Amino acid sequence: MSIPSTHGRRKAGKRATAEPAEPSGRAGRAGARAPGRSPGRPGADGPDLRERLLDAAIACFVREGIAATSLRTIASEAGVTPALLHYYFGDKSQLQDAVIGERVLPAFQALREPVAAAGDDVAELVAAFVNGVGRVVAAHPWLPPLWVREVLCEGGALRDLLFERIGPQLPQMMTARFAQAQARGEINEDLDPRLLMVSLVGLTLFPAAGAPIWRRLLQADDLDFDALRRHTLALLDRGLGME
Repeated sequence: MSIPSTHGRRKAGKRATAEPAEPSGRAGRAGARAPGRSPGRPGADGPDLRERLLDAAIACFVREGIAATSLRTIASEAGVTPALLHYYFGDKSQLQDAVIGERVLPAFQALREPVAAAGDDVAELVAAFVNGVGRVVAAHPWLPPLWVREVLCEGGALRDLLFERIGPQLPQMMTARFAQAQARGEINEDLDPRLLMVSLVGLTLFPAAGAPIWRRLLQADDLDFDALRRHTLALLDRGLGME
């Protein structure tokens, strides 16, 4: 380290007498700082910014697919800079993990809890699932289209999530309960418990995903997800009523 010369110190002293001294203390330092962001965390637009960034990511994932969506696209959707998005989530893989951990899995957990509490009664089990899907879709309308795009479509980014984390918690649990009920003589022996689970999904999640199509096709804008839920329960409980 070089030591400043005495000549440099004398020049510094002359400047000090010509200029007012910088105010001491925290307030003085803050007032003397040039405008602009301070080091560290970038500026945020309120405490809910992280939630807004996740909302923007989901909107882009539904519209364009996870693989085709860039961080820049998500940042534009949220009205922030890519640097700010990177600050909160790092790279795209980490952002995808955040969407799964903070949005997708909690949504399915909210569906699993009432189903798990339904017990062994088949009618209660079916009603818990149908009502649960209705509540989840009403709270998270992005879930059905995201599910169709990223699970059902070949190469979807969330297919492994179904097999590894969601499947054992919900569909496999319900299928096992249906099989037990069938063994007790409570379900038609001609039904396959596995296909019964497929039928329930086909009567709930898929119609919710296709709502923009059938509402337009059938002029059914007056039918919301609650109407779909009631229709499904009536269909399962009483059939077509033609006996």
